[in-house]
Amino acid sequence: MWTADNWQDYELLDASDGERLERWGEYILIRPDPQIIWKGMKAHPLWKNAHAVYNRSTSGGGHWKINKLPDEWQISYKKLKFIIHPTGFKHTGLFPEQAVNWDWMSGLINGKKGKILNLFAYTGGATVAATAAGANVCHVDAAKGMVNQAKANMQLNGLSDAPVRYIIDDCRKFTEREIKRGNRYDAIIMDPPSYGRGPTGEVWKIEEQIHELIQLTAELLSDKPLFYLLNSYTTGLSPSATGYILNTVIKRKYGGVVTSDEIGLRVTQTGEVLPCGASSRWSRA
Repeated sequence: MWTADNWQDYELLDASDGERLERWGEYILIRPDPQIIWKGMKAHPLWKNAHAVYNRSTSGGGHWKINKLPDEWQISYKKLKFIIHPTGFKHTGLFPEQAVNWDWMSGLINGKKGKILNLFAYTGGATVAATAAGANVCHVDAAKGMVNQAKANMQLNGLSDAPVRYIIDDCRKFTEREIKRGNRYDAIIMDPPSYGRGPTGEVWKIEEQIHELIQLTAELLSDKPLFYLLNSYTTGLSPSATGYILNTVIKRKYGGVVTSDEIGLRVTQTGEVLPCGASSRWSRA
């Protein structure tokens, strides 16, 4: 497992009974997590002193049962800074386990001025990391609010004038248009959702459509691409399965190496690692 062990401002304090106990800077949050299936192990004393507790509703969605948080605040990862903004859907605007991928791709970019396409780019954690490492990024997400927060994260890092294109669009439709325009990229980052609907009712199911989308995005790669990163938070879609697709689509054409694994966060209370998703990586080296 690839574990994000280099955080100072984030800490997964404890995990039990379907919930995480987390420290985001100076604030303590309790949020649900379906991966936490073990029970009766809430040993950390801060379970009783959280600033905010999110409860899921039996009818879907949920709400912050306790909320003593500001609207937003900042945390840092190494030299990178991010805005934390808890929403009504339990999210905070950042996935701290992705730090293992920020480190990996930053090492590959290492000052190279390549073009990177970040699809389903959310609030721009990967965009910030890649731009700070020297890349030119095209940031694509269908949600205007997420793109606006990505711009705010870039501004926070002093990167407002960096060569970043922000696109509010359906990622598949954007990819198809870029192919027709003949545009090419030296790396692709993709973090597609498990399920979703497009603006005109199109249904997205990752298990049914991810192979075709990877084939499409592969047409956007330059002659000598640097890397391809695919993230998934879909339970049941194993890293071996997504790695298989990268092997047969990307590696078959460009050579290189594919590696796949779960990504996770270490639980301070127990020393164990909580699985938080999966990543498949292709690189030329």
